[in-house]
Amino acid sequence: MIVLALALTSCLAAASDRDTPFPSETVVVHSGTLNLRATLWRPQGVGPFPAVLFNHGSGRATSTAAGQADQLNRVREPPILGPTFAKHGYVFLYLFRRGAGLSAGQGTAGGDLMDGEAARQGQEGRVRIQLQLLQMDEMADAIAGLAFLRALPDVDPRRVGVVGHSFGGSLTLLIAERDSTLRAAVDFGGAAGSWERSPQLRERLLAAVDASKVPTFFIHAANDYSIAPGQELGQEMERLHKPHRVKIYPAAGATADDGHRFVYLNVATWEPDVFAFLGEYMRR
Repeated sequence: MIVLALALTSCLAAASDRDTPFPSETVVVHSGTLNLRATLWRPQGVGPFPAVLFNHGSGRATSTAAGQADQLNRVREPPILGPTFAKHGYVFLYLFRRGAGLSAGQGTAGGDLMDGEAARQGQEGRVRIQLQLLQMDEMADAIAGLAFLRALPDVDPRRVGVVGHSFGGSLTLLIAERDSTLRAAVDFGGAAGSWERSPQLRERLLAAVDASKVPTFFIHAANDYSIAPGQELGQEMERLHKPHRVKIYPAAGATADDGHRFVYLNVATWEPDVFAFLGEYMRR
């Protein structure tokens, strides 16, 4: 199944490269002993350019039907986003963190670890491993991705931002807490599936925005699993007079899962707002 995912990625990348003036390339990002894969897009013209690291949701391996579907989704996602960011003048790095997508075989996917712990210890165990991953292993991968981006010769290391979806949205907030040099952060549906069930995650993300100095845009579709994370985290930044934006878009698709995947399903809807936000903080 990993071979199939790799083949599908190659086909999708080739199709994307035929249809856009922004070809992609697959690169290797070193995170400790792991050799993670990432897909990189560059704008036309001469840099240095601003750059964005994208943090995807939690991944699963291909040992189950759900994992196979997750891996196939994972390799379909980069060509949806990469050319859009390149079109707007950003170098864009979609990093496959450990065990996910093109990094299958490099460590264990976070979704598998959370599912396994939930089977053994219930929700309490799942929450414990989720917080551990966000602050340790998956954080290490994301930090490695940022270092890779900043070292590229056509990237302006002073103008780097982070964008994330779902688990990757929560990861984005913790990265922003840690790295005050980031110029902007965008969180698509972060913690939407966990907010009501995990007071520990709620407290950790509220602490992150309390400490963060990075302007942050919180985004949900109205039919996401929950829109409370963006609303409450935005309210906290408002209370502290920190630069931020919150927007709840109309429902996407027919299900909560569709709403949660708004970032991939409705690019044209969020595109003007997100690039206005990024432009305000990353291009000055």
